Amino acid sequence: MLLGVFIFGWVIPLFISVNAMKMVGDPFLPPSASHLFGTDDLGREVFHQVIVGARTSAMVGLVAAGLSTVIGLIVGSLSGYYGGWLDGSLMRITEFFMVIPRFFLAVIMVALLGASIWNIVFAIGILSWPRTARLVRGEYLKIKKSEFVDAARSLGANDSRIMFSEILPNALPPVIVNTALEVGSAITIEAGISFLGLGDPEQISWGFLLYQAQMFIRRASWMSIFSGFGIFITVMGLNLVADGLNEALNPKFRRVGI
Repeated sequence: MLLGVFIFGWVIPLFISVNAMKMVGDPFLPPSASHLFGTDDLGREVFHQVIVGARTSAMVGLVAAGLSTVIGLIVGSLSGYYGGWLDGSLMRITEFFMVIPRFFLAVIMVALLGASIWNIVFAIGILSWPRTARLVRGEYLKIKKSEFVDAARSLGANDSRIMFSEILPNALPPVIVNTALEVGSAITIEAGISFLGLGDPEQISWGFLLYQAQMFIRRASWMSIFSGFGIFITVMGLNLVADGLNEALNPKFRRVGI
């Protein structure tokens, strides 16, 4: 699934000229051999728009998930390693962000910051770190009691070396799985924000295409079908990748031979 999305968004443009803004025919032409995904209300090629939207949505998912993972790693590492009042304070902040639905917070942030694709990425990333932080904290609480950590400490290793050179590599497997899920979640949130009319009008994403298509859903259903299907396939594929990574990296699965 994900390979197909990659080919669609990055390989096909190597062989054909993609111009999502060029008017190529009459408005509302249905899918045909000459217009694979039909045309929109201005006569633009929906096929080209979906290709450009694939790249934008993938960029949003990857960058937002990367930002949230970095923040979660830092917060979870500090909380799990040092414990005490720092752990308590950071976990209260984490729980606060987990209680309030991040989609609604993201909508508010984008409305305040402005409808820019980078504001959307920032809003999603800055609100999506709590789950990663809790995962990392749990791993640190287990691993910091290991013998190799005590050995590193007895050899004079400082806290930063122990945290990021000794413990962190062993705490990464669940974080990698979670990051794959966060990419799909970020794509979905961006689509929702854009569908509400808060997307960047200068950047074509799958969510923005859905927003444009909602007024013509009865007359030209193909304007929304293909971008919606792209979101579905990508998020489903990322969930399957996360399941596969969990089975490959989780020692419980390896022990029972699953």
